[in-house]
Amino acid sequence: MLKPHEILARLSPAFSDQFFNYLRTEEPKLYKATIETLAKQRKFRTVFIEQKQPPQRHAWMKEALGRAQNESVAAHLLQIFFVGGHSAVLCDFLDALGIKHDANGTIEQMPPAPDKAALLKAVDALLAKHDPALVVTYLHAFQALDEAGGWSTLDALLAEDPRLKLQAA
Repeated sequence: MLKPHEILARLSPAFSDQFFNYLRTEEPKLYKATIETLAKQRKFRTVFIEQKQPPQRHAWMKEALGRAQNESVAAHLLQIFFVGGHSAVLCDFLDALGIKHDANGTIEQMPPAPDKAALLKAVDALLAKHDPALVVTYLHAFQALDEAGGWSTLDALLAEDPRLKLQAA
C-alpha cells in the first residue's frame, strides 16, 4: 500500500498539473500555505517559488510533497482534492458498493471490506465513467487515508490489476 506522499510522487505530470491547478484555483489559501510550508523546509523565500511558472512550480511542489516528511501535508491535500473537487468519484464508488455516505462521499466509519468480485465491479464502473488517472489516484488515496489500513481486498486488487498501477513519473 502506498502512503500519501508516495501517491503524489507517482502522479503523471499531466495529472499532477491538474491536481495543483485545482488547489491553486479552488483552494488558493491552502495552495499558498502549502508553498510557504514547503519553501520554509528548503530554506527558500516563498516569493522565489511563487515567481516560477505554474508547470515548474507544480513540479517542484510534487517533488517536495513526495518526501516522507510531508506525509501529513500530502494526505490533507489529497483529501481536499477528492472531497472538494471530485466528490462524484467518491459517491459513485460508494454507491456501487452499497455504502451509505453524505453528499460529499464521506462516511462515518469504514465498513468491512467488500468481496473482490463486488470491488472489481465497482472499479470497472468507475473506470468506465471517470478519467482513469483520477480513479487510480482515488483508489490509492482511499486505501492510504484509512487509519485502519484499508481493505485487504482493495490492497490485493491495487497490487494485481495493471490498470490500477500508479507509475513513478
